[in-house]
Amino acid sequence: MVLPQILLNGVLLGGLYGLMALGMALVWGVLNIVNLSHGALIMLGGYAVYFLFTVTGLDPFAALPVAMAAMFAFGYLLQRRLLNLVVRSALLNTLLITFGLDVVLTYLAQLAFTADFRTINPTYSGANFAVAGLTVPVVRLAAFGIAIALAATLWFVLARSPLGRAIRATSQNLTAARLYGVDPGSLYAVTFGIGAALAGAAGGLYGMVSNLTPYIGAELTAKSFVIAIIGGLSNPFNVILGGVFVGVAESLAALYLGPTFTNVVGFGLLVGILVVRPSPSIRAA
Repeated sequence: MVLPQILLNGVLLGGLYGLMALGMALVWGVLNIVNLSHGALIMLGGYAVYFLFTVTGLDPFAALPVAMAAMFAFGYLLQRRLLNLVVRSALLNTLLITFGLDVVLTYLAQLAFTADFRTINPTYSGANFAVAGLTVPVVRLAAFGIAIALAATLWFVLARSPLGRAIRATSQNLTAARLYGVDPGSLYAVTFGIGAALAGAAGGLYGMVSNLTPYIGAELTAKSFVIAIIGGLSNPFNVILGGVFVGVAESLAALYLGPTFTNVVGFGLLVGILVVRPSPSIRAA
């Protein structure tokens, strides 16, 4: 039963991976910004849930909406006051400013939180149950369910709401959207805020299954980038599927090749997919 258990673990982990990449995919598809500070936003969301849990005693899952609201506000202001200066400019400019932002947020987090390892450990963190001989971790299953729920919510907002129609119109034809009365600056800020809120949710869940430090951002940014390319940016569910694909591949690599090969497999998949599909979709549908 080792292989089925590894596959199950990979699927559950992949759901969390997909949630991590949702915010990056949204911002990339709408603002055309490859946000290199995305992992730092995930890290900040993790610390927000950690301190809500340890200081106020709020259950980590109940703390997720609070952290998402705080990260939305932070992302909105960040885009409105800083990133709007380079939005729709040359790709190199956006890469440089978001890389600099990642460095600043990382070192500010180190000053504020120290570099100690922290984990969100509610009383049920080790709970699990058995199904058909497989062990299902409760926290990872809940994280997978939340990832699917947030992807469904994002899809509904993009496909059915007036805000979603404005976002799609702006991403597809900025000039036409302006003619219909859309304010791109406000819309970009809302979009970036939504991406930051999704990153905050991913960070809170990540803190329940792994360690939090100020330095996790770079690895999570890279992983989110790989998944966004693999899943494409046209559909939130495809991003989740991309995360599941990477999660299963990494789990199999850890089983058959060793844990040191997990990142190699992830980026190897990226290279292979870019060879087969050199022009992935980068617009929100």
